[in-house]
Amino acid sequence: MKKLALLLAAMLLCTAFVGCAEKNENVIVYGTSADYAPYEFHTLIDGKDTIVGYDVSLAKYIAKEAGKELEIKDIGFDYLIQELKNGTIDMVIAAMEEDPDRAKEADFSDPYYTDEPPMILVRKADTANYKAIADFKDKTVGAQAATTKEDLVTNDMTGAKLLSLTTVPDLINQLLFKKCDAVVLDAAVARQYAETNPDLVVSEVALGVAAPYRVAVKKGDPKNLLPTINAAIAKAKEEGLLVSWMDEAVKLSESTGN
Repeated sequence: MKKLALLLAAMLLCTAFVGCAEKNENVIVYGTSADYAPYEFHTLIDGKDTIVGYDVSLAKYIAKEAGKELEIKDIGFDYLIQELKNGTIDMVIAAMEEDPDRAKEADFSDPYYTDEPPMILVRKADTANYKAIADFKDKTVGAQAATTKEDLVTNDMTGAKLLSLTTVPDLINQLLFKKCDAVVLDAAVARQYAETNPDLVVSEVALGVAAPYRVAVKKGDPKNLLPTINAAIAKAKEEGLLVSWMDEAVKLSESTGN
């Protein structure tokens, strides 16, 4: 009887695992770093903390086109590629550009959006101090960890001291409380913080060039997601959805103070 009970328990356990596996096949797990308005950020909707934004709209559309459910995981930007490699998420949409290092560890979709070149956010009171890149020499300049903005500070802002932090809100607080002198961000994000915070402005100093954002999947695309992702991006462009999603994300971000 004990052997029979153990056998039945094992069969039930196997069935449970199979059920979970089947369920997971109907879900796309989407990883992002939800601290980057208007691309991805937290807000309250009907009293519930919800991740929204431009990239989130694209993720939902991709899942819809694939006929699958979407699960969102909020992960520090510097861990997103590693989570892809570990298989804990299926795709990353997080205002991420393809670069040589990332291309070694993940595969990327067609471009879905190209922002203006990155911008330098400074305190409004200090605006007159920064007229050229050389003015940031010996200054502490913040950038989000594992982003191409770190590279810009290190390679383009000669003599600047890099402050690397995981989240953008932490960088902004460091800037506001004079723990650093500037923060390098994607253009839309820099403008958003300048719009919602009267103590901050976007510097007129030009920096870097714009690179398109892409969806990242695990190297080798083992779940064959890229064809569906690329088709969804093309369809969204044709239908004008990419433009409307950005308008909606910017308005929502401004109205909620993100």
